[in-house]
Amino acid sequence: MSEAITTARPYAQAAFDEAQKLNALKVWSEMMLSLAEAVSHPEVHAVITNPRVAKKQVEGLMEALLGGDTSKQQQNFVRVLADNQRLQILPEIAAIFETLKADAEKTVNVVVDSAFELSSAQKDKIVSSLKKRMGREIKLVCQINKELLGGVVIRAGDKVIDGSARTRLSEMANALA
Repeated sequence: MSEAITTARPYAQAAFDEAQKLNALKVWSEMMLSLAEAVSHPEVHAVITNPRVAKKQVEGLMEALLGGDTSKQQQNFVRVLADNQRLQILPEIAAIFETLKADAEKTVNVVVDSAFELSSAQKDKIVSSLKKRMGREIKLVCQINKELLGGVVIRAGDKVIDGSARTRLSEMANALA
């Protein structure tokens, strides 16, 4: 996996630079996420990794997946990935691209797992305190996870704030053992 990320980084950076130059980060982001999902599909993955399938056929498949709504730069990017047999690392490229995009837009995606539905006031409080702490705009995604018993687990990039009742009980059990 780390090899795929290392290989994906220059492609993601090149795509990001081009998208930023064209002022089209959102369009490129949508394309990347769409293609990443497509190449993760077992049938598509089997075709793009099959050495018996000609590069032109793979390029044709990817162009069909893109649809007619793409720029020349996007088509060229996909063609370069196909020519260099890098289509299978599109999920990693897309993830790095999204990180670069978030940094440029000064945003961070935050996932909050909670045992119960959060109220608007609770969501606003989480957003305001994280915005103050991180100095970025917060894009909040809330999920319900009944296994937590109570409290929340907040994930922002590589940071995790675990305030779940399950973790607290586990910590207490370890202290008593």
